[in-house]
Amino acid sequence: MILNKFLARTEYDSYEDLYQNFKLSIPANFNFAYDVVDEYAKTEPKREALVWCDDNDESHIFTFKDLSRASQRTANFLVNNGIKKGDRVMLILRRRYEFWYFLLALHRVGAIAIPATNMLSSHDLEYRFNAADVKMVVTYDDPALQKEVETAQEKCTSVEKLVTVGQARSQWISFYDDYEICPPVFERPAGDAATTNDDIMIVYFTSGTSSNPKMVAHTFTYPLGHIVTAKYWQNVVDGGRHLTVAETGWAKALWGKIYGQWIAGSAVFTYDMNVFIPGKLLEKMAQYKVTTFCAPPTAYRYLLQHGLEKYDLSSLVYCTTAGEALNADIYTKFLEKTGLSLREGYGQTELTLTTGNFPWMDARPGSMGKPSPGYKMDIVNADGESCQPEEVGEIIIKIDEGRPFGMFGGYYRDVERTEKVFEGGVYHTGDTAWRDTDGYFWFVGRTDDLIKTSGYRVSPFEVEEVLHQHPAVLEVAVTGVEDASRGQAVKATIVLQKGYEASKELAKEIQLFTKKVAAAYKSPRFIDFVEELPKTISGKIRRATIRDNDKAAAESASTEAQAEKKDEA
Repeated sequence: MILNKFLARTEYDSYEDLYQNFKLSIPANFNFAYDVVDEYAKTEPKREALVWCDDNDESHIFTFKDLSRASQRTANFLVNNGIKKGDRVMLILRRRYEFWYFLLALHRVGAIAIPATNMLSSHDLEYRFNAADVKMVVTYDDPALQKEVETAQEKCTSVEKLVTVGQARSQWISFYDDYEICPPVFERPAGDAATTNDDIMIVYFTSGTSSNPKMVAHTFTYPLGHIVTAKYWQNVVDGGRHLTVAETGWAKALWGKIYGQWIAGSAVFTYDMNVFIPGKLLEKMAQYKVTTFCAPPTAYRYLLQHGLEKYDLSSLVYCTTAGEALNADIYTKFLEKTGLSLREGYGQTELTLTTGNFPWMDARPGSMGKPSPGYKMDIVNADGESCQPEEVGEIIIKIDEGRPFGMFGGYYRDVERTEKVFEGGVYHTGDTAWRDTDGYFWFVGRTDDLIKTSGYRVSPFEVEEVLHQHPAVLEVAVTGVEDASRGQAVKATIVLQKGYEASKELAKEIQLFTKKVAAAYKSPRFIDFVEELPKTISGKIRRATIRDNDKAAAESASTEAQAEKKDEA
């Protein structure tokens, strides 16, 4: 079993046993493509790796031998098109199976993969191309998406090659025109061309609130950090099929669609859905006998509303959730319907699974759980002192005895930001939480105002930057407001330029404008026109004041509604 190559011991008796005694062996010059995928291809060539289907009745089951050969062909394709160690290649492939071809191929070459969502606009892409000096962009066959890429490329000198995995298109190289003639053998590079454990393997752009997106850089040891994620939190089954609901443009895909699952022996099931339709997802889960499942609480809410009892989910043995706090009602209803208790976890793009409700623990709905092996954590106040139980403070990770497995090395090309986040010899997560007397962590929010809506992370800064491009906008503050179905919804509080008057029509115009310029999920669902924004003495906008006012207004409205019901009764 591959897992035994990295762990001297794989089974534990309790959470405390796991946390105290988990030991990970990291080989010199580890490369997931060669040391995991190719190893499986040699020892268990027929073992399932990727079970894939889409909405067009296309389906495939890829063994490790299949993916080993496919990724070696793809590596030759990349090299033939000028990609070498250290080059940056952006992958916008949604859930297409070619994502696995290219990701593994880039690992083989030693080039840096930059996964990205298909929801990005040319404005978003332009920033990313220039920030990372992207050399090649690979997309699936989507004319609208490819037009956005072309528009962004016009303002970027680094992008040399555009590759489509679909129909040939002007200015684009057709992947399948060359793929079949590429040899299925790619020798592992040696010497200076070989990868080392400290080389950058992957970069993810992640949103911040006071600047453009950060570039989170992970090295070639990152996949090993997700052994805990898959084996001990998601509880994947050796020989089973794991489904994580995530598009490959988001870091959560690497948590649940490749590394830890394969090392632990589980195949990955992927449904390349055009739109999230609860009934269709449940149908596929029943048809393909998914054994373990991970999704944000919002997805579980929609699945429950649709009705789980209509589908045969008897193959399902374990379910996890992350991305937002789990509502107790969702937990209870899912347990009643399936007999399975949802297990929450917490982490960041910069990290692997950081806390979790592990199998030996009583699952507590709404709690992030307890720290993962390797993560020495604390909750501290503004003075850096440990908080008392139930006192809210910032989550920090201690690194004085070494960094946790799979923790990022720093922000790509940003020494200043890297130094800031590691200030004081600890990693500052920027998240706030409190801890109960049993050691469970409970998430409170971001110290930097990040908005989480329907599983997406939205930076107020990015949305404000787009809104400022509209001629009617003088000043704007973007915040999150509570939303029953999305967790949070994006709200824009706007001061208008002279000559413009507040109206529903103008609000709609601004919303449509945002959707055209940026990804649709960033468009404000609510717009409030005001005379002035609350500010500090130094002139900084106080988003916290806006949030507090919105919360007070919502509570007041709820109280009034309850009073009216009483009067009617």
